[in-house]
Amino acid sequence: MKTVLVYALLSLSCIGFGQSEGKDSIRVFFLGGQSNMVGRGNNIDLPSSLKKTFSDVWIFNGNLTERSSKSGELGTWENLKPGHGAGIKKFGVELSFAKKLQELYPNEKIALIKYARGGTAIDSMANRKSGYWEPDYKGKQGVKNYDLFLKTVKSAFNEEDINDDGRDDYLIPSGIIWMQGESDGNDEEVASRYYFNLKRLMDLFRATFRDNYLPVVIGKISDSGNDEDGKVWDYCELVQYAQEKYVKLDDNAIIVRSTKNYNYSDPWHYDSKAYIDLGERFAEAVYHLNNLK
Repeated sequence: MKTVLVYALLSLSCIGFGQSEGKDSIRVFFLGGQSNMVGRGNNIDLPSSLKKTFSDVWIFNGNLTERSSKSGELGTWENLKPGHGAGIKKFGVELSFAKKLQELYPNEKIALIKYARGGTAIDSMANRKSGYWEPDYKGKQGVKNYDLFLKTVKSAFNEEDINDDGRDDYLIPSGIIWMQGESDGNDEEVASRYYFNLKRLMDLFRATFRDNYLPVVIGKISDSGNDEDGKVWDYCELVQYAQEKYVKLDDNAIIVRSTKNYNYSDPWHYDSKAYIDLGERFAEAVYHLNNLK
């Protein structure tokens, strides 16, 4: 644990949290997790209100596609538009999340940092080829997502003028949105450790943004039941219990439970309508937590 904290702190020293005087202030939110954060919504299903390029909302997508190399594909800051899901014809929660935030913060600029990868677990004992979020994972199977998270945040904050208006920007960390846990729910021992793993990871995420009380919004995992035994994630309930425990014990965390009502496009992923609703719920939740600070 000490090694990870030292690594995180060393990485933080390179991230530009400069003074706000004379700069444009922009609220920044981190979107992370696995495939239901990456997004499998189809752009053709978007309403006209979301099928556009957003003004005063920017996104830095650290993993542009799930087919990127193991070293990761770091993005660049650009205006938010459809195509930041699993491919340019797909979307995730980011569109409706941003639209709702603009309604809730009508006079503020919004920035999103997104790094998510499908099929990933936190616990490296989950046997997932897609990789792990475990901070001190040293194995060779799959991507070391915590390292790429740090690299993504560092790269995003190193850009001094994200909207390219000739004026330096001051990014204000305003929340962590986390949609993950399914891949930790197929093994009883792994699922039983999810609370510890989740808390540790969120603590380190908060440290990265230099705010131990930064709001955290958890998307509660669900199960489509589209499997021979009626359960896609055999120990889903253990992960759900851990997620509920986390938000119960953390005054600056909240859980979104609307996922239990969503329809699916396949056994693992929500449909387009669900991603739109989930983004709105995430925005409302993080806004609520920020108002409590």
